[in-house]
Amino acid sequence: MTSLTFYTNPMSRGRIARWMLEEVGQPYETVLLEYGGSMKGADYLAINPMGKVPAIKHGDVVVTEGAAICAYLADAFPQAGLAPQHGTPERGTYYRWLFFAAGPLESAVTAKAMGLLAPADKAMMAGYGTFESVMDALESAVSGPAWICGDQFTAADVYVGAQIGWGLQFGTMEKRPAFEAYSARLSEREAAKRAASLDDADMAKVTPPRMAEPAA
Repeated sequence: MTSLTFYTNPMSRGRIARWMLEEVGQPYETVLLEYGGSMKGADYLAINPMGKVPAIKHGDVVVTEGAAICAYLADAFPQAGLAPQHGTPERGTYYRWLFFAAGPLESAVTAKAMGLLAPADKAMMAGYGTFESVMDALESAVSGPAWICGDQFTAADVYVGAQIGWGLQFGTMEKRPAFEAYSARLSEREAAKRAASLDDADMAKVTPPRMAEPAA
């Protein structure tokens, strides 16, 4: 079996990749990295020159960036059923919202949290347009009775769901009923519970980042 290694810090976006790994259900090794220390060390920079987490190494393949990790794992382990079949309408929906969350959604939420949203006369220059339009689009994606791709839970739900969960937890996203209902459904998934438990247990093993350091 090809080895699978997970590089993370439990106080980072690595929590998304952990959840995805638990959904996949394959064995993996976890390597915990410290902000400002091992995360910027030569060994890890050889894995990710950005010096940030998460990253995975699957055999000789290295994948960074949360959405890319989710998409890669879904394809690498198709038996987990975490991506719609190629050539189906659902596959298009899957790509659409997975990368919407990685692009416009995360950019808009981050910009708003830092007080750096594009002014109205510059909104056309920003990939997200306006914060309100991003929230409205996101609401349309998660307003169905089940998951983003209908009855099939996919990697898109992991990534979009993590973004919504953090937004509701930290107050960077409006508490719209559709967001709360979707997040509640996700919180009942056994893989999500396992991932949170593992990350919470690892919190005691790492040093919290200094406020001056950017989050990975």
